[in-house]
Amino acid sequence: MAANWTGDNGTRLNASTPEPLPALHLLLPAVYSAICAVGLAGNAAVICGVLRAPGARTATHVFVLNLAVADGLFTLVLPASVAELLLRRWPFGGALCRLVLAVDHCNIFSSVYFLAAMSLDRYLAVLAATRARRPARRSARGAAHACLGVWLGVGVAVLPFLAFAGVYSDELQAPRCGLSFPRPEAAWVRASRIYTLLLGFVLPMGALCALYADLLRRLRALRPLPGAKALGRARRKATVLVLAVLAVGLLCWTPFHLASVVALTTDLPQTPLVVGISYAITSLSYTSSCLNPFLYAFLDKTFRKNFHTTFRCQGP
Repeated sequence: MAANWTGDNGTRLNASTPEPLPALHLLLPAVYSAICAVGLAGNAAVICGVLRAPGARTATHVFVLNLAVADGLFTLVLPASVAELLLRRWPFGGALCRLVLAVDHCNIFSSVYFLAAMSLDRYLAVLAATRARRPARRSARGAAHACLGVWLGVGVAVLPFLAFAGVYSDELQAPRCGLSFPRPEAAWVRASRIYTLLLGFVLPMGALCALYADLLRRLRALRPLPGAKALGRARRKATVLVLAVLAVGLLCWTPFHLASVVALTTDLPQTPLVVGISYAITSLSYTSSCLNPFLYAFLDKTFRKNFHTTFRCQGP
């Protein structure tokens, strides 16, 4: 599951997936294991905190819960990738291979679309507050319906990849888990890269940037009423939210998708440096499953209070 310029688009392609360097056979399992441990712990804490805390029933917390579930599912399948790297073969059969690939691709799409849904919710809330009117109706039920729509959309987006998922034999006749495209394979690989790039990054990130640009434009244009301090706080919170959301999302996923652009426009040789950078980019995209719990949950003052209250009550 190297980055896009080595031939797999975050997926695993039978003919062109580069073999990790000897040092990476030990380094990558260690990195993936750390991501798995931190991601599982962080997302499990978020899920428990939202479900157990009586005050965590807002629209925002519904988005946080679904994002944590998506990230948690991805970290659950990382041990299979670790085993494949250590054994240098896929030992789990075709059914689990297809499941791992499905979750792997869901991670590419779900992160950015839950981010977009949550950002739209925050956009509406902040915009209503800065207009000095009653907050917009943002019920938990409405957020749940939006999350259901995201899950359905992500499921549909992943279906084309599952048609080609399965176990194949590599050059050493060892079983591997990946995508096996028909001939002409190069055309199918190119189409899969363009598909993932557009649906998984260009469209949602473009909409997200436009959303926040409009929010900041509106905030700058508003004139605070005499004695109104809420506007100033809304400006600061919105600015911090914009920077945090965009910085983390772009940091984790832009290199991954830029690698797809490189693969679409150039023909890089599979040198040790290219292969190493490819796996480093993939590892960086995986870390989003670790950072999301801290960014969207633990930095939320209300959630933090509810989380501490819940787990303090569970103690002796």
